[in-house]
Amino acid sequence: MKKAIVVASFGTSYEETRKLTLDGIEGKIREEFQEYEVVKAYTSHKIINKIKNRDGITVPTPAEAVKDLKDKGFEEVYVQPIHVIPGEEYDYIKISIMHTFYADFKVIKVGRPLLYFKGEEEDTPDDYTMVFNAIEDTFKDKECVIMMGHGTMHPSTTAYSCLESVIHDNGYENVYMATVEGYPTLDRVIKRIKRKGIKNVTLMPFMVVAGDHAQNDMASDEEDSWKTILTEEGFNVDIYMHGLGENEKIRDIYIDRIKDAISGEFDSLGKTKKRG
Repeated sequence: MKKAIVVASFGTSYEETRKLTLDGIEGKIREEFQEYEVVKAYTSHKIINKIKNRDGITVPTPAEAVKDLKDKGFEEVYVQPIHVIPGEEYDYIKISIMHTFYADFKVIKVGRPLLYFKGEEEDTPDDYTMVFNAIEDTFKDKECVIMMGHGTMHPSTTAYSCLESVIHDNGYENVYMATVEGYPTLDRVIKRIKRKGIKNVTLMPFMVVAGDHAQNDMASDEEDSWKTILTEEGFNVDIYMHGLGENEKIRDIYIDRIKDAISGEFDSLGKTKKRG
C-alpha cells in the first residue's frame, strides 16, 4: 500500500524558529519513517494565507493534505498533530479528518499531541511524565522558571496545571505554568513567587515554536509583555528563547506518537489499547 504521514502543526510565519522546530520535527519523521510519504500541513488559516501572500508558498490544511493523498491513491494515512494539548486545534483535525475521510482509506488514524494521558495503570502511557523528563534539563540551576503556554478556553486547558503539578511532584517547586489565554494566569504566578521572596525569574515558551507569542507577548520590551510586567514588579528577568520543537527529546515523543498510532497502541477515538 502507498503510505503517508501528515505532519499537522498550527504553523508559524517566523522562518527562523520554523527551521529550528517544525522543520526539525518533520526532518526527524522523514528519517524515521522512510517508507512513508511525509506531508506538511498547518491548521492556522491565518498563517497559511500570510505565507502564501508574503512568500508565494502554499501549505495545505490537514484536510486538504489528506484529500490530495486520497486523489493520489494512498491507502494508509497517519495524521500526527504537532500540538501541545488536545484543544480546539486537535479537535479540528480529528473532526475534519475522521468524519470526512474515514471510509476513503484502508487505514486512516490521528495520533495524539504531547499532553494527553495521565496514566494510572502500567499499560497506560503517562504523557506528562514523558514531557517532564524531556524538558527537565532546562530547569536546572535556575531560581525560578515561568513557562508560557498558549492557553485556551477549551476544557483541555487543565493540561497546563496538571503538568505543573507533575513538575512540582518531581522536586521543581519553583517552576510554574502560565498562559497567554485562559488559566493558569501570570498574575497567579506573580503572587506565589512574591510570597516566596524569589528575585530571579527565567521566562521560557512552552510552545512548539518560539514565534509571535514568545517573541512579543513574552520577551519584548512592550509595556504589556511578560518581561516588562515582571521587571516592573521588581524581578530580574532572563529569557530562554527556544521552542519545544528544538528539543530532541520532544521530537522523539512525536516519533513515539506516530509509532503508537501505527501499532494500534492508540486509536483515533482517543483510547489506548492494552500492551502485551
